[in-house]
Amino acid sequence: MAKTETLDVRAIPPFERHPRIFEEWERLEVGDTLEIINDHDPRPLHYQFMHEREGEFEWQSHEKGPQEWVAHIKRVAPPRGETCSA
Repeated sequence: MAKTETLDVRAIPPFERHPRIFEEWERLEVGDTLEIINDHDPRPLHYQFMHEREGEFEWQSHEKGPQEWVAHIKRVAPPRGETCSA
């Protein structure tokens, strides 16, 4: 059953955010979603996902307030080089 994990990175120092997000991302199974809550537009993170995880995710983000952005990153494929076992 697909699940959603939520990670609020607003209290995490900026230089630790992307590594922490990718650490959480690696734990997801295909079909699971990582919900990120951030204090700015997560566009740089989206670009990093496009570069490093092409074909593995679906991305949706929106602004909830002047300092609150939410991104939903769904794992749609296993990491490159791995196959999905059912």
